[in-house]
Amino acid sequence: MIPFSALPAETIESMGGACMYAQVERLRAAGPAVPVRLPEGLLAWSVSRGDVVRRLLTHPGVSRDLKKTVPSYEAGEVAWLSPWVDLDSMATADGREHTRLRRLITPAFSPRRVEALRPHVEAEVTALLDALAALPGDEPVDLHREFSYCVPTRVICDLFGIPGDQRPEVLRVFRAVARTDLTEAESVALSQDLVAAMRLLIATKREVPGEDMTSFLIAAREEGEESLDEHELVSTLLLMIGGGSQTTINLLDHTIRELLARPDQLALLREDPARWDDAVEESLRVHCPVMHLPMRWAVEDIDLGEGVVVRAGDAILICYGAHGRDAAVHEDPGTFDIGRADKDHLAFGLGPHFCPGSRLARLEARIALPALFDRFPGMALAVAPEEVPPGPTFIGNDITALPVLLRHG
Repeated sequence: MIPFSALPAETIESMGGACMYAQVERLRAAGPAVPVRLPEGLLAWSVSRGDVVRRLLTHPGVSRDLKKTVPSYEAGEVAWLSPWVDLDSMATADGREHTRLRRLITPAFSPRRVEALRPHVEAEVTALLDALAALPGDEPVDLHREFSYCVPTRVICDLFGIPGDQRPEVLRVFRAVARTDLTEAESVALSQDLVAAMRLLIATKREVPGEDMTSFLIAAREEGEESLDEHELVSTLLLMIGGGSQTTINLLDHTIRELLARPDQLALLREDPARWDDAVEESLRVHCPVMHLPMRWAVEDIDLGEGVVVRAGDAILICYGAHGRDAAVHEDPGTFDIGRADKDHLAFGLGPHFCPGSRLARLEARIALPALFDRFPGMALAVAPEEVPPGPTFIGNDITALPVLLRHG
């Protein structure tokens, strides 16, 4: 059982896009933290003020480890939450254990290693653009399905050496993991399928290792430390494969939609291609790819002011996208403007749990986006920007389809 110290004021809805942004604004106005109800009756403090988000992301009284913070919790107790908390990875560990697990991952995402992936990413992007060029230019094409989704998933599957016959199932389960509209039974089945897919991958790589991250993790060990056990291996693969794909999918989708809806911004990039970095960072700010990342837990009472005290053991749902969209931090925060001086955001987190894959996400976006707009300079949205459908989740900032007219040839 997960205890909670307050009565919920609102239910967090599994609706993305404008509805999610509007709810974040309401919660921000209501206080430094607001008690909310999540699926399956889980209660948590929703935090959506930029200054409070920054404070709690680095607060020593806040933990990522549910099992140590709430001893009464039993694994699988909250089905939808299980893939996020019933793990033993660097995402659910603190202190020395977090450091041990993180050290096994970070070498693979060093600046040198990420830059070495550039030719591979460029080749994948070129192949996808060639396939798009073979499609009609005057009929709607779902760019999410045909491009934004494919770039990072192909790269991450190659990086982790996922065999071709296993990829459909791996991609299926990771497409569903951020959904928060599933029934309890669907969530239980999904958790089982996620673990099964990772166990099959591990067994395959133990039998036939290769030059890939899965094989590396199986063999990796720090001097004086134990290698990853089976549960840690499964947990780390779930974290890295899921985090290494969905974030970049959302980044590509949102940036493409904004630039097609804002021709003035696209014109600035055509005039000065060196500003593509600005476009990527502004997209991360205004449309954070992961809005809420479950979950943190208070290990002590934390007084946030205005009569709000988070009690020890309480769950904390931090809105990563809140800082970038907070009017107290950014002027006109909902407007995509690559020329703004301050593009500060928390899309990749803050502090010890800062995302180690951020360099790879930026590299993929920096290659894929200019290449797409150079190849199809007449491309246009096939629907109004506000009609682009969001995903049924409050975790990811998903887009489920991005209809465009390529207008080539």
